[in-house]
Amino acid sequence: MTDNREKALAYAQENKEKFLDELKEVLRIPSVSTDSAHKDDMLRTAEWMVEKLKELGMENVEIFPTAKHPVVYADWLHAEGAPTVLVYGHYDVQPADPLELWETPPFEPSQRGDSLHARGASDMKGQVVATLKAVEAIVKSGGLPANVKFMIEGEEEIGSPNLVEFMETHKELLAADFCLNADAGMLGKELPSITYALRGLAYFEIHVNGPSHDLHSGLFGGAVRNPANTLMTLIAGMKDADGHIHLPGFYDKVRSLDDEERAQLARLPMKEEFFLKQTGSPALWGEKGYTSVEHVGARPTLDVNGMLSGFTGEGAKTVLPAKAMAKISMRLVPDQTPDEVYLQLKQYMEENTPEGVSWDIKIEHGGNPSISERDGVGVRAMAKAFKDVWGVDPLFKREGGSIPVVGNMQDILGIESVLTGFGLPDDRIHSPNEKQDLPTWYRGIDALIHFFYNLR
Repeated sequence: MTDNREKALAYAQENKEKFLDELKEVLRIPSVSTDSAHKDDMLRTAEWMVEKLKELGMENVEIFPTAKHPVVYADWLHAEGAPTVLVYGHYDVQPADPLELWETPPFEPSQRGDSLHARGASDMKGQVVATLKAVEAIVKSGGLPANVKFMIEGEEEIGSPNLVEFMETHKELLAADFCLNADAGMLGKELPSITYALRGLAYFEIHVNGPSHDLHSGLFGGAVRNPANTLMTLIAGMKDADGHIHLPGFYDKVRSLDDEERAQLARLPMKEEFFLKQTGSPALWGEKGYTSVEHVGARPTLDVNGMLSGFTGEGAKTVLPAKAMAKISMRLVPDQTPDEVYLQLKQYMEENTPEGVSWDIKIEHGGNPSISERDGVGVRAMAKAFKDVWGVDPLFKREGGSIPVVGNMQDILGIESVLTGFGLPDDRIHSPNEKQDLPTWYRGIDALIHFFYNLR
């Protein structure tokens, strides 16, 4: 087995340019899941994945249609006595807007120094291709030492609306010992990381309606309630100056941090300077009594993502708007759920909305938070793989973002996930000029090779 491991690592080294060319190939397909104009591109990307999986000798390779974008499945199950790994990934990407801020076209991969710039280079096509290339190196060097299943979806960037149903109706097909999910990242080039907890998400639109039509603010201002003013007042009341959220019962199920975990989180290289540099903000702020690293990983939030009301064009128009809308998201921590938070928001609106307006809450999407064990077989294999390649033990961190599939797999398939990845904090995912650091990417392929061999 050791000889095969060395052969696989040598194969990866010898084929670095081939691997990069294939990553560029799939990055050129604009698989933007939220835009119906790219429906054909989504299918084209799924077919690209199918082609590569077949080239690896995977079996039962199939595109499963869903109500929107398809799921790609494949497996290889001939390693007797070895664990079965369900490899998760997504092939869809965020929109590239605003295009004028890209230094090079978003779907024409551009190599600048050690970085490859393109939409999806880091999130998540780069990570999917790294996994495929690690498997290729192993297959070409004697065969896989573990059983593998692939589930690569096309809707992660829009909240995976059809993945839960797919998993619920294909439990036997997806049965595994654990999941490998490379949709997390590293804290730095020399700081390999494993994520053990994720925040969930609850996303809403709040609509406040007043008069039947926009009014002249001189003729009617002061005589009727302004929906925009009312909505701003309501939102302002949801959080106080100490960052404490005032929805009824919001903290009832929030797990407190014990001293041991706070001490572990304090060891992460994410001090005040880190957050100031990454955000470009002139100062930090957050819930009183907690550090910034605890704010972004272990505490819930409530944030306005956008507001719209009245006249927003150039110049002035003295209008009293008939309606106002705000998009609000909450990042959730164990054991909060989107359904419970919706009821809390609804109760807040019922108790605090004044007469003279009506309101409605539209549920956009959500996902449960998750927290995983730090001593499973997959985590141990990945931790040793990082030590093999980087020469250091990985950092264990909580992730502030949401990967709902992790919690869904716990609930539906009964499996934990090894959350890792080779993206860096400055990769500008979801922003113009997204990139992947290529030396880190190549080391990531080597780490994944070690990971699979470490399972024996």
